[in-house]
Amino acid sequence: MSESAAPRPLRVAIVGAGPAGVYAADLLLKSGPVSSGERPVAIDLFDRYPAPWGLIRYGVAPDHPRIKGIVNALHKVLERGEIRFFGNVDFGADVDLDFLKTYYDAVIFATGAVKDADLSIPGIDAQGSFGGADFVSWYDGHPDVPRTWDLSAQQVAVIGNGNVALDIARVLSKHADDLLVTEIPDNVYQGLKSSQVTDVHVFGRRGPAQVKFTPLELRELSHSRDVDIVLYEEDFEFDEASDEAIRTNNQVKTMVNTLTNWLVEQEDRTMSASRRLHLHFLHSPKEILTDEDGAVRGMSFERQELDGTGNVRGTGEVVEFPVQAVYRAVGYFGSELPGLEFDSQRGVLPNDGGHVLGLTGEPVPGVYATGWIKRGPVGLIGHTKSDASETVAMLLDDADALYTAAQPEPEAIVEALEAKGISYTTWEGWLALDAHEKSLGQTGEWPVERERVKVVDRQEMVEISRGEAS
Repeated sequence: MSESAAPRPLRVAIVGAGPAGVYAADLLLKSGPVSSGERPVAIDLFDRYPAPWGLIRYGVAPDHPRIKGIVNALHKVLERGEIRFFGNVDFGADVDLDFLKTYYDAVIFATGAVKDADLSIPGIDAQGSFGGADFVSWYDGHPDVPRTWDLSAQQVAVIGNGNVALDIARVLSKHADDLLVTEIPDNVYQGLKSSQVTDVHVFGRRGPAQVKFTPLELRELSHSRDVDIVLYEEDFEFDEASDEAIRTNNQVKTMVNTLTNWLVEQEDRTMSASRRLHLHFLHSPKEILTDEDGAVRGMSFERQELDGTGNVRGTGEVVEFPVQAVYRAVGYFGSELPGLEFDSQRGVLPNDGGHVLGLTGEPVPGVYATGWIKRGPVGLIGHTKSDASETVAMLLDDADALYTAAQPEPEAIVEALEAKGISYTTWEGWLALDAHEKSLGQTGEWPVERERVKVVDRQEMVEISRGEAS
């Protein structure tokens, strides 16, 4: 290379176009030239879905107004035109690590966690027992899940006391027409319209001061039309650790005050709504009860009591609820990635600060992780940003040793994907799909003005993105 020739960029592939992947890309670009040769960075972002945004598009309840702000921030990163987007490219099916290493000097995995964590109790596989993540995928219009959902149960149990549990409970208890202002697809609207649900019971293992949801999630429950919130005085127990948390943590104080006020107000309020959302605390799931056909007919719990430290212990008292469906929302879990080691206990890629580790525990050259596949499915957007910062710093420290791609030319990966016959989508394609979804909300066929209607079918998404729709 002559002295006047520009140095070859450090080429980085990021697998996963959700917040974790986009934040990592943004931080890498903002780092400026890298390595001792002052080389620029070139980034390509891959995702298995035809559209970007990952769990923001397919894992968050559609009636969350703050999500729009997050999408807008992610959009601004990609609209600068410095990052290429390749959608509808499935790692493990369409491409593997060796393939990517041919065209990139480093690969960052930001594939998140999309499966349900296990809940190992008898009856968990009964007909009418569902994973919460599967239900979320359905109501968010995920392209790879069935278009219908069984909503024939009148009494429903939701297991968990995190934000996802409250999302599920809120969507189950809301009237379908009240979700028309969101982007839910028509099949979801029709499914919820025919729902037989009258009562949704949310069960948490610990007390009101130990819940894992946020004040915003809790307050949103009270905004649902024609839904009464029902609480139980015997579930309101506080120990020394609870009192300390209320004194020292404003978030805990806010939530306990909200719940306590609802409990007090309930005494003077007439319960007249057609649907009810029950919040139960200090209930540990014991067994899903089934009928002779193997369908859910109820669920049993062991009552718990606080032990002084904020943890709980069983009382031996068992209570049953006559529910016909159970949704477990006890957390997400990561998926294995072909060609990489996997921690099956935590659902993550084994890593040291973001540098992915191999079978012997040594770092795999040029391979990194960020987001939930790095640290597990805990924390909010702020944690994702700090994750990305740590991973990017580690990659930059390694930069001088990373120029290993055999075919680093920008068009080489495009030619390789086309040679494989992969119908990949691009950023321009997403803009076309985005505009199409917004136009569906303006057709005049809806009783309310809608900002967009999400397209569900994968092939339709690809055809619209690639300009191939008839």
